Amino acid sequence: MGTISEAPALFDSAYYRDPYSVYDWLRVHDPVHRFRFPVGDVPMVFLSRYDDVKALLSDQRFSNDGAAWGSEEFRRSGMIFGAGTLIGRILTVLDPPDHTRVRRLAMGAFTPRRVAAWKEPVDRIVAECLARLEKSDAPDVMDYAARIPADVTGEILGFPLKRFGQMLDAIERGFRADPDNPGHEAEVAAAFEELVDYGRELIVEKRRNPGDDLTSHFVHARDGEDQLTEDELISLVAVMIMAGIDTTRNLIGSAVLALLDHPDQLRLLREQPEHTPAAVEEFLRYDGAFCVGLFRLAKEDLELGGVPVPAGTPVVAGLQSANNDPEKYADPRRLDITRTGQRHLALGHGLHNCMGAALARLETGVAVPALLKRFPRMRLAVPREDILFEENWLLRSLPALPVRL
Repeated sequence: MGTISEAPALFDSAYYRDPYSVYDWLRVHDPVHRFRFPVGDVPMVFLSRYDDVKALLSDQRFSNDGAAWGSEEFRRSGMIFGAGTLIGRILTVLDPPDHTRVRRLAMGAFTPRRVAAWKEPVDRIVAECLARLEKSDAPDVMDYAARIPADVTGEILGFPLKRFGQMLDAIERGFRADPDNPGHEAEVAAAFEELVDYGRELIVEKRRNPGDDLTSHFVHARDGEDQLTEDELISLVAVMIMAGIDTTRNLIGSAVLALLDHPDQLRLLREQPEHTPAAVEEFLRYDGAFCVGLFRLAKEDLELGGVPVPAGTPVVAGLQSANNDPEKYADPRRLDITRTGQRHLALGHGLHNCMGAALARLETGVAVPALLKRFPRMRLAVPREDILFEENWLLRSLPALPVRL
């Protein structure tokens, strides 16, 4: 085991510039790595190897529910997701049996028939967004990448657009508030509270005017025999709004950057679009929307790889480290849209694998090839070294990707 003093730091500016070299070091020297999280100085453990990360994600000795299982230091740190709001009780933090019941009801909406029906609005919205990008004086792939999942999510959930801009702004504030700022917790709570209010309004509207949309389906599950509680219904709508927009935006943006960095793969995808399904999986593996998973809290004193993990300790699943483990993937930092073999962990694994995965794959699989086809000579408008990912511990997110079309 490496010692903490030797290990490169996690979650500092150097890490955000190049997380993959940090992961490479940890996998070899200290795969079960004890460190202190910069916010709140909370003792944690970081797992970097594929097999360890995959095992953690389905290990019933851990919970995603920080409020119930987190150490005192963790609860004091302000790092509990959505603390004090209904966002703190979303599906991603529930444990069985509540998780089992709510997820079963939610997944009833993601039938193959319904997912297939989403292809038409996705195609239409991508075409509209391409036209908007073409007219832009300063084209930015991230504007395109943000608008597609926002419009698609709006249509699928069935919400009217009058408060749409405010909702996008609330997501931005909730996910991108600076944890070092005094008042950070209040700012995040206020943003999440706005999303909850929006979910409430939408539910009232759908009780009045139901349609063939996801919100109406969830309302029917709440009011029918299966019974969601009203709070579960509201938090379910809120999580669909949040997860549906930000993650797909990140994925489309990082996929386009990866292709620009690998011109042979860009050419292959443009000339042979039948590689699209495999390409989407490779985009997820290569630079997925999340760097790490939500904190997993030890529910009892235990050991991982010989390292003691006291009850309440947050353990971080290094998703992108796992997805670039050379034990599982040959030449992992090379994008290869024909890659086969080991399944990536970008969308989670086990109990909390991503509920909206089919939609994210559909949107990315339409948006990226359509962009390449429409603008075959697209290139970066700034030097490559100027393109930096955000300093965000959870999301792998580009603030901007300016291009010449």
